[in-house]
Amino acid sequence: MWKFIIRRLITTLPQILLLSVLIFLMAQLMSGDALTGLIDPNLDPATIAEQRERLGLNDPWYVQYANWISSAIKGDLGQSFRFKMDVTELIGQRLNNTVWLSLTTLVFTYLIAIPLGITSGRYNDTLRDQLITGYTYVGFATPLFIFALVALWIFGFNLGWFPTGSSVQAGLTPGTFEYVLSRAHHLMLPSLSMALITTVSTVQYLRNEIIDTKQKDFILTARAKGASESRVYNRHVLRNSLLPIAAFFGFEITGLIGGTVFIETIYSYPGMGLLFMESIIQRDYSVVTSVVLLFGIASILGALLSDIILSLVDPRIRIK
Repeated sequence: MWKFIIRRLITTLPQILLLSVLIFLMAQLMSGDALTGLIDPNLDPATIAEQRERLGLNDPWYVQYANWISSAIKGDLGQSFRFKMDVTELIGQRLNNTVWLSLTTLVFTYLIAIPLGITSGRYNDTLRDQLITGYTYVGFATPLFIFALVALWIFGFNLGWFPTGSSVQAGLTPGTFEYVLSRAHHLMLPSLSMALITTVSTVQYLRNEIIDTKQKDFILTARAKGASESRVYNRHVLRNSLLPIAAFFGFEITGLIGGTVFIETIYSYPGMGLLFMESIIQRDYSVVTSVVLLFGIASILGALLSDIILSLVDPRIRIK
């Protein structure tokens, strides 16, 4: 087991390194650079050229990359010209909101997916199964941003049940009960909107696992021995069908990364996704490269986590 984890960790490091190189090279193709927005464009061209030379922007790309990645490892991600502050501090402020949004979405996802998947798989080819399967088909066919916009229009603007922007009501003191309630209230609609769409793949996967497990020989043997139907499902079918779902946890994290970009933008929720979109529009070079790097690392670590969980669930996949 430990050999498998160590080998996966070793292969993860080159992936992160390659990711950082690709991000840096793509950033070089963007209009502007780390100096964009930090100086007055009306300055004398000689002064601008002097600043570029001082910052090393005229160096070969591999020298610039080495300087950038070494600074990033030390926690120095540059300066945001739009927010006039260090990118590390800016990301630290936004990361908290995105983490809470992602955690809440994960909780809603599994609270919705597991009961629906179990019901659909246990009572397959019945009316309940058809209704749940119909919901998953609609979920697969509906883009997340369309569903989020409709939910915002109905429950935010028309009914007024939920806030239509921000992460907390202005003027509240952090740490108070009212502040916590406001944070939870602002989280509900964005997280539910994302969970109702992202949950459909888990529902379908769990349904298929249960239907497949019901046909296995050890299930037929348990029934032949006179075990009750509830015992067969609880002790055999569900136990063997739910375990692979655990391996989806890491991939759920990866999927949430793309989802938060749309959700936070639509709901004006001040997290990493909204910061990413704003930085692209404003050509905030340092913020864009830093956020993409963090999103990429999170995706790689999510895949690593899924592999580790799956190796615990099914030892057959471990590398000898």
